[in-house]
Amino acid sequence: MGTHSDNRICKSTMDRPFPSAKSSRRRFLQGATATGALGFPAIVSARSPNSKLDVAVIGCGGRGGHNMRTVGQSENIVALVDVNDRNLRGAASTFSKAATYHDFRKFYDNPGKYDAVVVSTTEHTHAFAVLPALREKKHVYCEKPITRDVYEARLVTETARKAGVATQQGTQIHAGGNYRRVVELIQAGAIGNVTEVHVWVGRAWGWQSPEDARKNRDIVNIQDRPAEAQPIPKELNWDLWVGPAPMRPYHSVYFPGPKWYRWWDFGNGTMSDLGSHWNDLPFWALNLDAPRTIEAGGPEPHPEIAPASMWARYEYGARGNRGPLSLTWYQGVEKPEIWKEGGIPRWGSGVLFVGDGGMLLSDYGKHVLLPEEKFKDYVRPAKTIPDSIGHHQEWVRACKTGRPTTCHFDYAGPLTEANHLGNVAFRAGKRLEWDAGNMKFPNAPEAETFLKRDYRKGWTL
Repeated sequence: MGTHSDNRICKSTMDRPFPSAKSSRRRFLQGATATGALGFPAIVSARSPNSKLDVAVIGCGGRGGHNMRTVGQSENIVALVDVNDRNLRGAASTFSKAATYHDFRKFYDNPGKYDAVVVSTTEHTHAFAVLPALREKKHVYCEKPITRDVYEARLVTETARKAGVATQQGTQIHAGGNYRRVVELIQAGAIGNVTEVHVWVGRAWGWQSPEDARKNRDIVNIQDRPAEAQPIPKELNWDLWVGPAPMRPYHSVYFPGPKWYRWWDFGNGTMSDLGSHWNDLPFWALNLDAPRTIEAGGPEPHPEIAPASMWARYEYGARGNRGPLSLTWYQGVEKPEIWKEGGIPRWGSGVLFVGDGGMLLSDYGKHVLLPEEKFKDYVRPAKTIPDSIGHHQEWVRACKTGRPTTCHFDYAGPLTEANHLGNVAFRAGKRLEWDAGNMKFPNAPEAETFLKRDYRKGWTL
C-alpha cells in the first residue's frame, strides 16, 4: 500500500509540545480492584448519593438526545448547548429551566452552577468541549471516541487524571453482561495464554467505488470533496459545527450525521467509531495499552476520506505471565483467514481470541468457546465482575460517590489512541514502531504529522 501524494508533512502541526507521556494505562492497572478486572484512578466526591447533579448537556440531538434524556431522568439539566436550533428547541421544551447556548465556549465563559457535563458533539470537537470542564474539575461523560486524534487523547487522559473527577466514555456495550462474562473467561485462563486476537466488523462505509457503495449500503458515496456549496439549513450554525476543522462550504455529504465520520476533517471512519466498541473487549480482557508496532493495509489512502475497508495489526510485547500478542482489526470486505476458510462460525462482526488451549468467539450479545466439543463439560469461572447498574448510571454514581466507572478516561484514552494509531499506520502506508512514552515513531518520523492537527483560528486547546 503506498501513500497518497497529498499526505504532506505539516511541520507547524508537530511544533506544539505533547502533554506528559507517561503510560496512563499501566499506572492505573497497578491499583487493581477486588474485581480483578481493572484498576481505577481516585475520584474525589463529597456529594450525597441522594442529591441531584447539576448537569450541562453539550450536543442535544441524535445520540446526545438519548444521553440527555437518560441522565435527565434522575439529575438536573441546567444548561443545553447545540449548534442546531431544532435540537436546542426540542431539548428546551423538555428541560425548560435550563439555560441555552449555541456555542459551548460561551457556556464555559460564564458557566454558572454546574457539577458535570455530557458531551455528544461530533468527534472533531470532543476535546474542545471536554477539556474546559476537566480543568474546572467537573465530571465528564463523553461519547466515543473521546477525541479526534492521538495528541488530543493523551491530553484528555492526562488532564482527567489530574482533575480526579468521574469520567465515562460512551461505549454502552461495555455495560452489557456478555462482555463481562467474556472478560471473566479470558482472565480465568479458559483458553490458556492468548496469542492472537482478531476483530472484524461488517460495516463498509467510506471511500469506495459507487458500485461497492451500493452493494455495501453506504448512506452516501463520493470520490472527492465537493467544491460547490449548498444552502445551509436555516436551523444550523455551520461555522460552529465546523469548529476547529478547516472551513468547508456546507454540503450534504457532511451533514447530518453520521455522514461526517468518513471525513478526516471531522472523524476517523469506522476504525475509531466501531473500534471503540469492538476493540474494547480485548482491551478490557487482556489489559492492553500501547502497542509496540502498528501496520495497516487496504486501498490507496485518500487524502480526505477514510476507507470503507481496511485492516490494521498491532503487536504487543510479553507482559507478566503473558507472552507476545498480535491483535488484528478488519473492516468491510476484510476478514480473518480462519473466517474465510470456515474454521469458525462466519458471524458478520466478531472478536476471536486464540489461545494455546482453545478459542473464544464473541459479538455484542453472545459468545462461544471453540471447539465446542472440547468445552462441552467446561465449568465456567465464578462471576467476578458485577453486573452494571446501567452505563449512564455508573457515571452518575461515580460523580456522587467516587466509585469508579469501567470506561473512565484512563481506560478509554489508551483505547482511543490505539484505534487512531491504526488509521495513522494506514495513512502512512508503512509499519510503524511506536514509542508511546515520547509519542514518536522512531522508524518513520514523517508519520507523526497524523498524530495531531492544526486548528482553525479562534479555536485552541
